Amino acid sequence: MSTMIGRKKENADGYMTAGNNIGFGISAASMTATWVWASSMYASATAGYTYGISGPIHYGLWGALMILFIYPFGKRIRKVAPKAHTLAEVMHARHGRSSQLMLAGSNIVGSVISLTSNFIAGGALVALLSPYSFTQGVIVVAAGVLLYTLWSGFRASVLTDFAQVVAMLGAVVVIIPMVFFLAGGPAMFAEGASNLTPQQGNFFSSDAFLLQGAPYICAVLAYAIGNQTIAQRLFAVREDLIKKTFVTATIGYGATVIGIGMLGVMALYLGMEPAGGNVNNLIPQMASTFLGPVLLCVFFVMILGALSSTADSDLAALSSIMMADVYGKNLAKKASPKTMLMVGRITMILATAAALVFASGQMDILDLLVFVGALWGALVFPVIASFYWGKVTNKAFTTSVLVALAVFIPVRFNWFPMTGATGIIFDIISVVGIGVVLGLMSFGFFGLKPARIIGGVGVLVASPFVIGFLHDYQVLTGSLVAYAVSTVVCWAMSVRNKESFDFALIKKRTGDYDDREDELSDNDGRDDRDDLDNASVHAGQ
Repeated sequence: MSTMIGRKKENADGYMTAGNNIGFGISAASMTATWVWASSMYASATAGYTYGISGPIHYGLWGALMILFIYPFGKRIRKVAPKAHTLAEVMHARHGRSSQLMLAGSNIVGSVISLTSNFIAGGALVALLSPYSFTQGVIVVAAGVLLYTLWSGFRASVLTDFAQVVAMLGAVVVIIPMVFFLAGGPAMFAEGASNLTPQQGNFFSSDAFLLQGAPYICAVLAYAIGNQTIAQRLFAVREDLIKKTFVTATIGYGATVIGIGMLGVMALYLGMEPAGGNVNNLIPQMASTFLGPVLLCVFFVMILGALSSTADSDLAALSSIMMADVYGKNLAKKASPKTMLMVGRITMILATAAALVFASGQMDILDLLVFVGALWGALVFPVIASFYWGKVTNKAFTTSVLVALAVFIPVRFNWFPMTGATGIIFDIISVVGIGVVLGLMSFGFFGLKPARIIGGVGVLVASPFVIGFLHDYQVLTGSLVAYAVSTVVCWAMSVRNKESFDFALIKKRTGDYDDREDELSDNDGRDDRDDLDNASVHAGQ
């Protein structure tokens, strides 16, 4: 596929957003494949093993709904910046350099962590299912993803996503039922019930919600708004297909991830101990225990497709950030598309090398995901408000994010005891965060007035139930504090601003780096809008 879609002369815009005109079939498949990554599969299984049957439900359902919740914001973003390449680039047009680099920097951290977790998943898979070691597996997976993505960038990522999502979904339909019946079928749940704690056996487990569901709601909303891999597909899909694409990805993600998470639930009922004490090994361990050689190969393809589809997206996201935000807007007086391509390819090589180093630590995937999501939580309100409210200033954006991070980090890592009055204060701040999350989720669909009402009601309803104990759940508290502090500070610094930004300026300040009139043709004389446009049209039809 890489050979088929590659061109001798790539252009910078195609490398970053593939011409802003991808059709429905490819865009929906790419969004699904990017969101359904190996780490989400492994983390869903970990949730199932840790919290029982409600774990994968919380993980998959909320993750799916977050895809749905962001499409109204996506439509607004594309309306004001139809030809942008990154969200940070739009922040540069809206605010200036500091806001842009803050968003770009957070995406660099997030994408490197995401890339690392996918390599960890690949290394664990190879180590369990082959004679090779974890380190050798990580290197092989990383090299494979880099090789097919390096030359054509986002175009390679989005077209290979189509094949990867077909492989993933097909494998899930076969693998999960087979493991279920080979592991004992319905009798497994009756015989293994004694292996569960009361909370693990309760479908409405409070532990599952407070330790898994609620933090993930916060984390995934932040992922959806702040993640460049999602933004890149938002800028690439044809504008009139945004809603259709996101709705389809919602269904595909939810079904796949909840299904895979059931492997963790089955492992819990079977009383299985993770190999080497590492929960990242649960999925390949279940597969190698119950599947024969043929189905084991199908399983390998499923995980390989999942981790590749997101790893290549991370590489494409990192390259576009370095091309557009670092080189295009900050280093070059007049950006050269040829130099941009070189920057993008060098970025992919360096990012892969960095992720290989970090992957050697074999960190817990679920912790990584929640941490990055909470980190992005500090950006959610300032970013969304910047697309709708003309009063938000660069100073308000930057200050609110920095203050939120300054509060979030010590709370998240328990730098001081959450006892007495301190705990109550952070409970109150967290309740404000609950209102912010509910308000933002409502705002895209229903507008400002209903969002205010829903957010306010959420604060009033939650207060008597959570004040006094919520601080005991530091992951959830940290996420909610990040939302609350950034929102309050950004609003307080912006509300008295007498000037209002003209959003029409964003469209003028963002656009293609390649000169469209000078686009060259391929050697066979075809128009250089390339095979992707043609494939997109057919997929859309």
